[in-house]
Amino acid sequence: MIEIRRVFTQLEDIHHEFGPPPAQPQRRGAIAAVLKNPYAGRYVADILPMMDALQDVGIQMAHQLHQAMDVPVAQIESYGKGSIVGAAGELEHGALWHVPGGYAMRELLGWQGDAQAYKAGKAVAETNQPGNALAIVPSTKKVGGPGTALDVPLTHINASYVRSHYDAMEVRVPGAPAADELVFILVMSTGARVHARVGGLKAADISQWNGLR
Repeated sequence: MIEIRRVFTQLEDIHHEFGPPPAQPQRRGAIAAVLKNPYAGRYVADILPMMDALQDVGIQMAHQLHQAMDVPVAQIESYGKGSIVGAAGELEHGALWHVPGGYAMRELLGWQGDAQAYKAGKAVAETNQPGNALAIVPSTKKVGGPGTALDVPLTHINASYVRSHYDAMEVRVPGAPAADELVFILVMSTGARVHARVGGLKAADISQWNGLR
């Protein structure tokens, strides 16, 4: 069921945004896998078998992206995911990435939840105490042709309300997806937007450890 044609990796270091350079540039990385869509061109009621089959793909991609970013796990502060569905597929095929993509990154970053819940796609994160990757992984998806760009959202790994980490990374794979393909994407970043200064909850002030605040 899993046929990967290409894997595309993208890295960028943001040194400044028309202001003083930060002490450490923000590094953002994305990885995209181009896969055959086994459901292209037809309606299939039960598509969950592919979600299960994608779990190993998600874990492999998360580790490959981290390796490419070449930073300690502890420096990853935000994440996001997305999918682009070729024209012969439907938007719901892109939604198959929600569980295997999101929980693969959370596991990499130290999320402590119940293993069975992880496989079922139901988070049982520890609350009311410090932890890692407690926040839900933001996501976006669309149907498009070869070269379609997707703005993949990013939020802080432990608290979705940390305003400084609201971000997005544009990802596109040249020549993909073909009509009968899917592109699954993971994105991670080492910090807040460069020169973030619009107030709101700061990462240093996370206190509830419930994935939100």
